[in-house]
Amino acid sequence: MTSTSPTETHVAPQADHGDPARSWLARIAEGRAWLFLAGLIICFEVWSRLSFGATFVLNPFNVQSIAIFAVAPLLLATGQTFVIISGGIDLSLGFIMGLAAVVAAHATNMAGVAMPVPLAMMLGILAAVIVAGVPGVINGLLISRLRIPPFIGTLGMFGVARGAAFLLAGGTTVPVQNSWFALLGNGRFYGVPYLVIIAAVFVVVMHYILSQTRFGQHNYAIGANVQAASRAGIDIKGHILRLYVLSAMCAGLGGALYAARFTAGAAQAGEPLLLDSVAAVVIGGASLFGGSGTIFGTVAGALVIAVIQYGLVFVNVEPFWQFIAVGLVIIISVLIDQAQRRFSGARQDE
Repeated sequence: MTSTSPTETHVAPQADHGDPARSWLARIAEGRAWLFLAGLIICFEVWSRLSFGATFVLNPFNVQSIAIFAVAPLLLATGQTFVIISGGIDLSLGFIMGLAAVVAAHATNMAGVAMPVPLAMMLGILAAVIVAGVPGVINGLLISRLRIPPFIGTLGMFGVARGAAFLLAGGTTVPVQNSWFALLGNGRFYGVPYLVIIAAVFVVVMHYILSQTRFGQHNYAIGANVQAASRAGIDIKGHILRLYVLSAMCAGLGGALYAARFTAGAAQAGEPLLLDSVAAVVIGGASLFGGSGTIFGTVAGALVIAVIQYGLVFVNVEPFWQFIAVGLVIIISVLIDQAQRRFSGARQDE
């Protein structure tokens, strides 16, 4: 007899190696975000060449602009990926990001009076991430200890963080007087924006945490079957608490980088990005039922949204069409996820 560790939990259905067609269809479904991205790039490239006689994807300015467009929603979506994989959702991230942006601006300005400019910048970013963690702690306690549904708990924190951000900002934007902060948000290293480099490093670190650590494996296990995860000895309450703190701190970093990019903190900085963060995770292949999803899939989802938003403007289409396009891509992604679950034999509630 062979023994099995109590913490080893299988969270994904095994591929049907006896049916090559099913195996290929499953792989296509799992990589749908990258297929969406490739299809969008081809469409905008053809559209651009036919309409303007110019390239879309081979223009370095366009590539940099798309990458910068994707940074803020990607940072929010990275934390949201962990939450959605666990079977939850965090609706407070948009205004946690706004609160962090205002805190970063105030802290940087105040520290700049008595500190060198680089240290003031670092203190501002650190303050933003730490303050953002406070709503995350409250979310985690509400959901894990008081058993409030994630939708309701984080929706309530949405309002609290929104009010706190506007009160702290005095109802206006808070300008940042720090040259290093401005350089961080708008400078480049060999042509690559610093924001993109920071986001890329951050994504790699978060991918490692999700795919290679016990914390990440426990996250998949909880999302797949919380009762089985509890019987396997996983600390469900402690994990959920840490999960929402992590998600909020991702939003905190996003707020700090927003303040760096625009050299100002704004309470409403992340308000339009909340839907984008959820959309990026869903388009990237994560299931709203929990138990599946990847960080790199979320990267593809964020790029899909950025390409739609920038591409429609580039080809001179009214920007309001981007909401329709993103919505359609979300619906298609959910339908594919549903079909994939039925195809693989996963049980669903009717």
